[in-house]
Amino acid sequence: MLQNFADWVIYDIMHLDSATQLAQSLNFFVYDSIKILLFLFIMIFIVSYFRTYISNEKIRKYLKKSRFGSGNFIAAGLGAITPFCSCSSIPVFMGLVGAGVPLGITFSFLVTSPLVNEYVIILMLGFFGWKITALYILSGILIGVFSGMILGKMKLEKHLVSDIVSKQKDSKYENVKQRLNYALSEAKSIVRKLWIWILVGIGIAAFIHNYIPQEFIEGVISKTGILAVPFAVVLGIPMYANSVAIIPIAVALFEKGAPLGTALAFMMAAAALSLPEAIILRRVLKLKLILIFFAVVALAIIITGYLFNLLTFA
Repeated sequence: MLQNFADWVIYDIMHLDSATQLAQSLNFFVYDSIKILLFLFIMIFIVSYFRTYISNEKIRKYLKKSRFGSGNFIAAGLGAITPFCSCSSIPVFMGLVGAGVPLGITFSFLVTSPLVNEYVIILMLGFFGWKITALYILSGILIGVFSGMILGKMKLEKHLVSDIVSKQKDSKYENVKQRLNYALSEAKSIVRKLWIWILVGIGIAAFIHNYIPQEFIEGVISKTGILAVPFAVVLGIPMYANSVAIIPIAVALFEKGAPLGTALAFMMAAAALSLPEAIILRRVLKLKLILIFFAVVALAIIITGYLFNLLTFA
């Protein structure tokens, strides 16, 4: 139905020739924009409703007492079910640190939250299928877990700018209507914050999909050779966007000949690491800790990208 609507808008209303690259790009843009925004709104509403039954204070207490890496897995799992971009995760990160949760555990949340969430899973299932999606989910969580464990072992608390004392208070909901109102408000708020990045991402993907020849992509990748994955990570960091906005670009790159691991490394770097995130973190972390955090996560993403490439060619 959505494809029929896109065809109607581009070919019937705008009277564009379906054989032209412009028409195909606009068709791609209209169809994917509606599909992604609609799915996002529905999924955010559902997840936000069920989240009203979860106590933030209990989560903090449990994470604070966890041992032997279990807290990192729990924090990464919590990050995987929260629909945040890298910058939106920071207030929760600050709340966890302020609650006394070990720094390494809070970093596991900060890394995983933008990499893995319900909306990314839904979109990747449609674009890549369940096998690649399952591997992506596992790798995203493991990146968060092991990055957090490494950062935790480094005893970096001294590089906090100051004590973070803010704590998120649990809201009380007396009935289903209040929970539904909250879910609707969250869905509107998050989609309102993300829509421009989604449209930009889809616009770039539409351009790549119809205007950039496969030979060009293959040429760029072949020139970087074994350094293609770190090159993709470095290229992805300045492109601040939620992972749902980057997925269409990663798909277009993959379809144009880029190795799967290279395309996913680009997507992960753009989602988990960004310059705006570094600027916001500077309020609570010293520059040295920010650089260490970025370096550890970037290295983990690069390793993951190479592993995906090896699995693809195996």
